[in-house]
Amino acid sequence: MNQKSNCNAIGTDEIIISGSNGWLMLMILLPVLLLAVFLVATPGGPIKLIGGAALLALTLFLCKGFFTLEPNQAAVMIFFGSYAGTVCESGFFWVNPFYRRTSVSLRINNWNTPVLKVNDERGSPIEIAAVIAWRVQDTARAVFDVESTLNYLQIQSESAVRQVASSHAYDDTEIAEGGRSSKKSLRTDLDAIAGLLRESIQQHVDVAGIAVEEAKIAHLAYAPEIANAMLRRQQAEAVVLARQKLVDGAVGMVEVALKNLEDKKIVSLTSDQRAVLVTNMMTVLLSESGAQPVIQMAQSTQ
Repeated sequence: MNQKSNCNAIGTDEIIISGSNGWLMLMILLPVLLLAVFLVATPGGPIKLIGGAALLALTLFLCKGFFTLEPNQAAVMIFFGSYAGTVCESGFFWVNPFYRRTSVSLRINNWNTPVLKVNDERGSPIEIAAVIAWRVQDTARAVFDVESTLNYLQIQSESAVRQVASSHAYDDTEIAEGGRSSKKSLRTDLDAIAGLLRESIQQHVDVAGIAVEEAKIAHLAYAPEIANAMLRRQQAEAVVLARQKLVDGAVGMVEVALKNLEDKKIVSLTSDQRAVLVTNMMTVLLSESGAQPVIQMAQSTQ
């Protein structure tokens, strides 16, 4: 068998080998098997019978070396307890019949973590879950270094999700209050958090020969005990932002109105009259209900 390194899954501890052509070996062993059956089935002396039986047993033993691999599957070869290499090309092969083969899937798998309850950076209890796309990259590590690849990924991914969630705030408004506006938040910076989550999970599962293709937050919410309070807080923040927009717009409209009145010399206003006009206009513009104007009649002089 020759050394090969053109497979998709290449790891640091992996030895890539290629099996012999299975069809060629089948063409060689099939005539030998027929000959052994002929020697055993036809009459003859004891030497012929023993020789035929031995040839038949040997041929059947050599047939144990035949196996097939589908695309994105690998077979780890173990020779009397020692790692002999990995065959990861699809096809029909023959290898040393003394090899014990362990099949490993190289296909991409998905894993949804359970909903975890974690305290974020600000100490607020939140619920978070992630979806992870992963595959086996190093078959030797996946088979020999961990007991169960999937079980190892499940436990380590939960640990990584907790680590990322506890080191970031749920919302960017909480970050601004904490004085660290440059840091990413879990709710608003989804792409950046996904990258950090993938890197964190990858560091946790490197020992198992796993490659994390993608990791994203699938569920994110405040814990039930503070959800109502946080909802009222978000509503209050939305009201404050809306009021701020209204005030900015009203101030601009009053400024334009006063400037037009003065530039066109429609009326000459004293400081007190300007203050009264500004107050009335701001009241009309910012009132939630329709303002009722009060018309002042000019008083006659005696």
